[in-house]
Amino acid sequence: MLEREAETSADESARELAGELQAAASRSAAKELGETLVLGGGPAGLTAGYLLADAGRAVRVLEADEQVGGLARTVERDGYRFDLGGHRFFTKAREVEALWHDILGDEFLLRPRMSRIFWNGRYLDYPLRGSDVIRKLGARELARCLASYLKARVVRQPREESFEEWVVNRFGRRLFELFFKSYTEKVWGVPTSEIRAEWAAQRINGLTFFAAVRSAFFGNRGNKVKSLIKEFNYPRYGPGQMWETMTSSIEEQGGVVQLDSPVRRIELGDGGGIVAVETESERFEPTAVISSLPLRNIVEMVQPAAPRHVVEAASGLRYRDFMTVALVVDGADLFPDNWIYIHEPKVKVGRIQNYRSWSPWMVPDPAKACVGLEYFCFAGDALWTMADDDLLELAASELEQLGLAPAAAVEQGYVIRVPKAYPIYDTEYVGRIATIRAWLDTIPNLQQVGRNGLHRYNNSDHSMLTAMRAVENLLTGARHDIWEVNVESSYHEIDVAPEQPYRDAPHLNEPLDPLTEAPDVAADSLRGREPQRAHGESARSIRVRPNED
Repeated sequence: MLEREAETSADESARELAGELQAAASRSAAKELGETLVLGGGPAGLTAGYLLADAGRAVRVLEADEQVGGLARTVERDGYRFDLGGHRFFTKAREVEALWHDILGDEFLLRPRMSRIFWNGRYLDYPLRGSDVIRKLGARELARCLASYLKARVVRQPREESFEEWVVNRFGRRLFELFFKSYTEKVWGVPTSEIRAEWAAQRINGLTFFAAVRSAFFGNRGNKVKSLIKEFNYPRYGPGQMWETMTSSIEEQGGVVQLDSPVRRIELGDGGGIVAVETESERFEPTAVISSLPLRNIVEMVQPAAPRHVVEAASGLRYRDFMTVALVVDGADLFPDNWIYIHEPKVKVGRIQNYRSWSPWMVPDPAKACVGLEYFCFAGDALWTMADDDLLELAASELEQLGLAPAAAVEQGYVIRVPKAYPIYDTEYVGRIATIRAWLDTIPNLQQVGRNGLHRYNNSDHSMLTAMRAVENLLTGARHDIWEVNVESSYHEIDVAPEQPYRDAPHLNEPLDPLTEAPDVAADSLRGREPQRAHGESARSIRVRPNED
């Protein structure tokens, strides 16, 4: 018996040793293929780096900032953690879901989902519930809404060219003013009369006054209206924990993640492929490149220069930006939701996050609340350029205006500017992307991935899936079209359709050449030392680089 057990143990050891030798040989052979360079250390870039390192490929990730995560990072100041924009970890892509759990394990918490509409000093459940609507709006307001709807059915807008006309024809002017006008104008920065009717039709697909009433009173029968998730996963210390843990795994497997390394130049060879990538102080000669840099940046960095029509197309790509003003408030949480949508025209804030509701570990002091007021803007406009002290005062005063907390209860605050947060699908978007894609197809060893890499308003799971397909193309010779990768996200508050909202795209104040933008400054803390900074910034301000996903 003992002899048989010893033989079995020896066989198992031999098999394990053979497996290890085979894996080592595979890694050695893979490294001989040369180094793959990943540009950008956000969800897409790090996913590519992780999978390549796991396959034994020599990989280096270049991240422009001092922190990984891109737009999905966690900003930490004085122990308080801020999730920029809010990142619920939920996906229908099983491979993405599996990777999340593999990376974080027990640190991946299951959290309750709760979001409501804040209107007229009241919270309305989302999705709407009939009993809640009646109680909050009251019989008189409901009667006004019904009368307005009936009037719209009799006296219809003769043309439906704008968001406003489209919604009024289907819901009546009163409901439009209560629940459509204010928030939509805050998000997109123009009056609803300047937003296209086609965009409204896609975003509010199949919904009418009576369909909304039926859904509110009798539920979502027949699954005609997509349902919302009730729970979601979330890293204990915010979304950045996912990307920081992934970074450690890349490095443990022999890969390199290089911070503070913004790409300045991309050199193309005679055959059209990338032969070198340069930062301010280093030059790399990769065999392949996976990039999540914004398309505008890629086109501007390439030498020899891209054709003029490609440069013009890239220069015309536009973005909507936003700012988070995070406030530490003395006392209990202001509300239990993950976030609330502010349908109040008297204030500028569009949405407010409660960071403790995402994870209790985001807020270090149980006697304090920490909320993030989100302001949608364009880089260079009056709100974006407002001094940080004024922004902190604005946010505190708007909390008081809304009746959520007295301004005097705000103890400290931080301003985080996020440029290029939302790619805009303007009237020229389709043609510009087609022009850039045709040019990118002539660079055989470059693949673009991620939100800004594809100029597509998507979530982290989609960004990761584009990276997964790019890695498969590189490792197995698959021929995935990265531009066609999609993830159906039926849990969203609103579906994001590939359709631009504007009748005429707004003129922005931001420079069209991304390489001429002022350097970013990350402040140490509210009352910490003041680093050297660009004009108009203060030690309370943090600006997040946009060129990683």
